[in-house]
Amino acid sequence: MGTVSNSTFVSLDGVVNHMDRWHFDYVDDESDALALEHVRAATAMLMGRNTYEVYAGVWPGRDGEYADAINAIPKYVASTTLTEPTWQNTTVITGELVDAVRALRDRDDASILMHGYGSVAKTLLEADLLDALHLWVHPHLAGVGGPADLLIRQGLNKKLHLSGVRTLGSGVVVLSLTNPDA
Repeated sequence: MGTVSNSTFVSLDGVVNHMDRWHFDYVDDESDALALEHVRAATAMLMGRNTYEVYAGVWPGRDGEYADAINAIPKYVASTTLTEPTWQNTTVITGELVDAVRALRDRDDASILMHGYGSVAKTLLEADLLDALHLWVHPHLAGVGGPADLLIRQGLNKKLHLSGVRTLGSGVVVLSLTNPDA
């Protein structure tokens, strides 16, 4: 059986969106190398429609190791409205999300990486299909956003196990957590 892991940037106050306000000052060679390591370890990427739109608008036009890796990897997008993806190697997941991801995860040696922590990730965590969560906690209070922009979701109560901590030179702390129920 394969795995699904999520790698998400988060501000100290739990904001996962509005990254222009708190994230980009912490991007450096060390964080780039770790992000590349995560993509290279994956056999596919999974994302929601919003993450897809941002990524498809940026990565196809970039050069370098990371851009090459993210453009080449097979990508799956959970969307009820996207019908014709323009980014190479992209498949739209149609039908019921949990069943579709379970089928992808059950493929031999599948190592699926998610970026972004929205409704897709929260649904998969709730359904015990998210095996690992890597939270890149930034030492910055974003001070913006509403309920949809936060790491939390009302009613999602899940005990995770801390499996690793890595402190980057920028002050970002990557907390690696596993889901014992996945």
